[in-house]
Amino acid sequence: MRRLSGLDAAFLALETPHSTGHIGGLTILDPSSAPQPLDLDRFIAVLQPRLALVPVMRQRLAEVPLGLDQPVWIDDEHFDIEYHVREIALPRPGNDSQLAEQVARIHARPLDRAKPLWEAYLITGLSRGRMGIYMKIHHAAIDGVTGAEMLKLLYDLTPEPRELPEDDFTPRPAPSSLRLGRDALLRLATRPLEATKLVTDALMSVPSLASVARPYISGMLRRRDGTADGDVISLSPTLAPPTPLNTEISPHRKFSFRTLSLAEVKEVKNTFECSVNDVVMAMCASALRRWLIDHQALPDRPLVAMMPVSIRSTDVGQVDGNKVSAMLVPLPTHLEDPLERLHAMQATTAVAKRSQAFIPQGLVDEAVDFSPPALTARAAKAWFASHLFKRVPPFNVVISNIPGPPVPIYVAGARVLGHYPVSVVADGVALNMTVIGMDGGLHFGLIAARERVPDVDRITDYLEEELATLLALAREKQAEAEARQRPRAKRAGPRTRTSAPAATARRTRSGTSSAGQKPAMASASKRVARASRSS
Repeated sequence: MRRLSGLDAAFLALETPHSTGHIGGLTILDPSSAPQPLDLDRFIAVLQPRLALVPVMRQRLAEVPLGLDQPVWIDDEHFDIEYHVREIALPRPGNDSQLAEQVARIHARPLDRAKPLWEAYLITGLSRGRMGIYMKIHHAAIDGVTGAEMLKLLYDLTPEPRELPEDDFTPRPAPSSLRLGRDALLRLATRPLEATKLVTDALMSVPSLASVARPYISGMLRRRDGTADGDVISLSPTLAPPTPLNTEISPHRKFSFRTLSLAEVKEVKNTFECSVNDVVMAMCASALRRWLIDHQALPDRPLVAMMPVSIRSTDVGQVDGNKVSAMLVPLPTHLEDPLERLHAMQATTAVAKRSQAFIPQGLVDEAVDFSPPALTARAAKAWFASHLFKRVPPFNVVISNIPGPPVPIYVAGARVLGHYPVSVVADGVALNMTVIGMDGGLHFGLIAARERVPDVDRITDYLEEELATLLALAREKQAEAEARQRPRAKRAGPRTRTSAPAATARRTRSGTSSAGQKPAMASASKRVARASRSS
């Protein structure tokens, strides 16, 4: 019996008639490497013994009487794996759009809280002989990092399945309501001590938070005075502008996925001396900017992204609830030039990381856990009913970058070609952009409210185009550096025409203005032209 933490329980309170609290993942397989056909029976046979590695997959929630404490995980005495593992087929040859549509429909359906909170689907009929596995599990059970860890637990690192001990699952008896109520009353007796610790932690964080906020405040003042146009820290991250993404949503979803080259992202990262995450965030900022321009809704100040941050220890194989915090990061969607966006993203992320370092890691979890679930649920309903998120959105979009296994993984000998996260959207946050790095690729999964972002595929296209733009600029810079290193006599000669990569960079430059200007920006075009002349 394991009690949910406050953060775990918050994902239960997140569920409304419009939103669900589970996360998922779509895995694409190449079954040609499997020693035998992968059908539903084979998939169940592979999955069954591995459930012992993730105990929560055979546990259900038990509510505490009167909602006095958080629910607890207990063994499901009627667990049946065949209820949780299912099979669907696309009309052959199923394309990626049909696959994304099926995943969106399944993901929109809530999980049955009377049973273990997960489902898995074997998907056949994909084009080019591929197969798919879509699995969803409630966010109350795992976070994004443990979701990636589950890949290594449930799948294999070699084509040959590993040896596993025989599964002899015997469910433990469910605790009585009397015991659950008694334990809850005992915890109530400690609430004064918890309150003291909570207030102490909050007060101790105030001086550090004040020092961290100073760059944001000074940036706001400089912008207001008109003396720091283009300042990379130009607003407080708590002042998110209203956008079409920050309003009430329906229960219906749209999903889009794409794999981009991690090697190309690293080439951009190495050339411009930033991090992989900086490049990913700059790509997201560009894609959001272009989508908002398409819909004539680009704000004149940066969007704000909420980035989940893992605070999990380095213990291997732990799959036990949520160990996450969050930081708010301004996105330079107001900047037209790709390199200016990248450098601005690098600077704002650095400031956001410094602010996160000063926040006590357990403070948010303790604050949520301090309130009884009955009160938390009422507070969540009041928040959504108030529609305050429409007037003062705390952030515009969720962007998450999750590390995955850097090596190939297999399911019953079938190699995994890609794994695409499918996360959570809710009233006030109609788009979630999650990426997992795995086996040489960055696998993007974008989930959106259908009526707010019906063209979510366009955003994934813009991600790919922005990477092409940054890669072309990186290679132009490399060519320019190589040209400077050649002897002067060898450099002399007629000027050459602009190279194809540079032309491509100008054509795919993201960020047309609201006045309908072409995407190519003057400053970036001058850089490319100078690089072409020097080569």
